[in-house]
Amino acid sequence: MSPLPAAFFISILFLLPQLHKVCAASHAAGRNIPTRGTCNNTCGTIPVMFPFGTGFGCGHPYFARYVKCNADTLQFSTGTGIYTVSSIDYPTSTIVVADPFMSTCSSMQNSGSFSLDRTSPFTLTGSNIFVLLGCSTTSPVFDPSEDLCDTGSGSRVCSGLYSCKGVTGIGLPQNAPTSTCCVYDSLMGIGSGYSLDLPKLQCSSYTSIYEFGDEGDPMKWKFGISLKYNDSYYTPACKDCETSGGLCGFSGLDESFSCICRDGVNTTTNCFGHGYTWSGAWEPKIQTKTSIGVFLLWWIYLLV
Repeated sequence: MSPLPAAFFISILFLLPQLHKVCAASHAAGRNIPTRGTCNNTCGTIPVMFPFGTGFGCGHPYFARYVKCNADTLQFSTGTGIYTVSSIDYPTSTIVVADPFMSTCSSMQNSGSFSLDRTSPFTLTGSNIFVLLGCSTTSPVFDPSEDLCDTGSGSRVCSGLYSCKGVTGIGLPQNAPTSTCCVYDSLMGIGSGYSLDLPKLQCSSYTSIYEFGDEGDPMKWKFGISLKYNDSYYTPACKDCETSGGLCGFSGLDESFSCICRDGVNTTTNCFGHGYTWSGAWEPKIQTKTSIGVFLLWWIYLLV
């Protein structure tokens, strides 16, 4: 038998690493689902931790329907629109979202409505002060039998907002009478499943203040909607996954738990001992197996 040309073995030598990677991927496919590059622990400047995720299959499936990372912007979705997540406070399980059409002291405009789905894992926190602006005198919020507006401390909030130059954006002069403003009391204790329907309430705009800071200066008030999220979904399996350097996620039609390791491969437990840890420990195995393959090919060459 004539010896095989040396060029054949040289070609095999270069192909071995690629062949091994294909084999490794095929082996992993039997127990894992590759999702390389879909999950991250930040979105823009906001840290993203369980139960939230940055893409499909990341975080808890219940939260993935409401919070997504889009072009480095973390977004919160409801039936009335898409809002930007300004911050997440994990120790208190709260997020703050910003409605792009919501009025602030510096800029007031006609707003849309805001709602929370009844089945969502989010509720309004008690720190929110919702204020309706530019309301008609016939608005149902001014019905004396309903007592929907806070006419005590709320009147100071209305005076502060109407002293802002931005009030001209809703067609009112600066320091206009506060008779068209209402600090809306009906949101207190509502929780989830609430809809703020501005057309029905006959109001031009709304705002939400979750922190006053220097109460006398509305330019220093913090505008946004503070939401509490249900943190009971954190399980020992997720904790074990995070300890191993993975990110908690889900996969399959049943949206079962998955631990997503650094290279994007899912496991049903954690990233320890799978060769897919955040340290990149799989590479030495590739090099070792490649060296063995080269030795075997050279031995066959000598025999023929």
